[in-house]
Amino acid sequence: MGLSTPSRDRIYDEVRNLWVVATPEEVVRQNLLKKMIYELSYPRELISVEKALSEIPFFASIPAPMRRIDVACFAPKIHPKHALYPLLLIECKEDRREAEKAWQQVQGYNSFLKACFLAVAYPEGELFGFLEGGELRLLSHLPSYLQLMQAIGHGKYS
Repeated sequence: MGLSTPSRDRIYDEVRNLWVVATPEEVVRQNLLKKMIYELSYPRELISVEKALSEIPFFASIPAPMRRIDVACFAPKIHPKHALYPLLLIECKEDRREAEKAWQQVQGYNSFLKACFLAVAYPEGELFGFLEGGELRLLSHLPSYLQLMQAIGHGKYS
């Protein structure tokens, strides 16, 4: 049975348009993607899943670590040199106890990608973060795409 065939141990990824193995982390990722698309109005076409850092188009010429970001959401016209730019990077974990490790991981990716916002997702919800005055501020929910775009327009998240 291939990855394109549904079964009890597979879950459909609407962004990548394929069936994937339903590991605990993948279930978190797929639940998050559904929430982002259907509840928080993130444009599906601006979301990348399991994308290697070296595959991000405008960074392709820069040597990148051989790592993959779980979920990246892009936005148009938020950077003067790029038509699309990373708005939000998300690391998914199967257990909230891994949140600190996940924050370190997503911040490491962000040292390369320079996204505006970061988040960690786990079965019970998400932690959302942004820099304000050089400090990482955390919220216990993921804002909508519109809220993030408005925050970019105002120069901060509130």
